[in-house]
Amino acid sequence: MTRVTKKDIPFMRYRWLMLLVSFSIVAAGVAAVFVKGLNFGTDFTGGLKFIYQFQEPATEASVTDALKQAGLPNFVVQRFGEAKQNTFLVKGDAPKDREENFSQPYTQALEKVFGAGKVQLLQEEFVGPKVGKELRTKGIYAVLWAWVIMLIYIGFRFDFYFAPGAIIALIHDVLVAVGLFALFGLEVNLTVVAAILTIIGYSINDTIIVFDRIREDLQRHKGMGLIEVVDKSINETLSRTIITSLTVFFVVVVLYFRAEGDIKNFAFAMMIGVVTGTYSSISIASPVFIFLKQHGHRFGLGKGAAGAKA
Repeated sequence: MTRVTKKDIPFMRYRWLMLLVSFSIVAAGVAAVFVKGLNFGTDFTGGLKFIYQFQEPATEASVTDALKQAGLPNFVVQRFGEAKQNTFLVKGDAPKDREENFSQPYTQALEKVFGAGKVQLLQEEFVGPKVGKELRTKGIYAVLWAWVIMLIYIGFRFDFYFAPGAIIALIHDVLVAVGLFALFGLEVNLTVVAAILTIIGYSINDTIIVFDRIREDLQRHKGMGLIEVVDKSINETLSRTIITSLTVFFVVVVLYFRAEGDIKNFAFAMMIGVVTGTYSSISIASPVFIFLKQHGHRFGLGKGAAGAKA
């Protein structure tokens, strides 16, 4: 029987440990979502969002005090960007009576304290509560439909021994990213949903590369055991996977440290997605494929791998 060469890493020897670690991380992420909740942005909750820049040094406390003095209710002030930029994000509830100039009372309150002409409104955003709820629902459906389409695609592109592992890996990648957003209290908005959909596309691409090699090696090395074939295939694609992942990772790291606001959160989600997408192709998708090949007949997937050597 052909054996895996010594230079090959026996990943599948540790497949149960990798699965345990993976699902433990997912469980921790889900717990963070339930305990801390997600910090939905204005896109999903509705409300007002302004970005102000001050000519003179200001702090979150001083901006908050200025708005409180004007009697403005239910608002949050956060520093936006580096301290030297002197820029702040102000989020508030949407007014009951629709007005044309939502920012006027905020701008007037700040100019009264910091001086006229010394406060500049850089960005203004308003989303109604009903629209925000609709956007949140559509964002969830977009992710779910992406999973379903990928399941169907992998099922027909390969077969349904491969598809479940790919989808479980995708779910793992998304839940890890969402869990970290909950843990750190980062804002979840439409930009983050776009990042999650990008993660799904990136992760499935990496999984397809591994699966394609597994399928080829199963035909090429019929005398080799199933686990050995999977290990061989992973090792053959490992160099390409690492180089591709590092290239993307370095780009999003630079983006994360140079960007601000929504783009920074997008880059953070992508950094997590690149790591988990690469990891899950090996630690989740491949072990699930092996399990279904060996035991798939129990789930109506044919005879499994009755003729394959483990």
